[in-house]
Amino acid sequence: MKSPKILPWIARRAGISDALALKLWRRAAGEAEEITGCCDSSEYFGLAIERFIHLVEDESGVLVERETLLSPDVAWMWRHQGRMSQLSLLAAQSTYRLWRSQWANFFAGQKHAA
Repeated sequence: MKSPKILPWIARRAGISDALALKLWRRAAGEAEEITGCCDSSEYFGLAIERFIHLVEDESGVLVERETLLSPDVAWMWRHQGRMSQLSLLAAQSTYRLWRSQWANFFAGQKHAA
């Protein structure tokens, strides 16, 4: 896998060399692949990035602000998307409850022939 183009920016921000950043990226990518078992999923890439930032912070002693990786506009969009997905799940849950109660009422109302 090719290294992300954001590596030099994070390296300069943390005050480490690009070569060290590349070594830390390879280590983080290897650990993420070992944990997830694959190297082409979004879970793998997210874990690799998080692990890389953690390794850079440990190496340099400088906190890389995660807010700068996501601008405030993008962070707002992610929160909004989360709320929208919760509403979809809430609507599905309400529909299921209505369906279940209607079926219970339908079968409770039937009388067996004697």
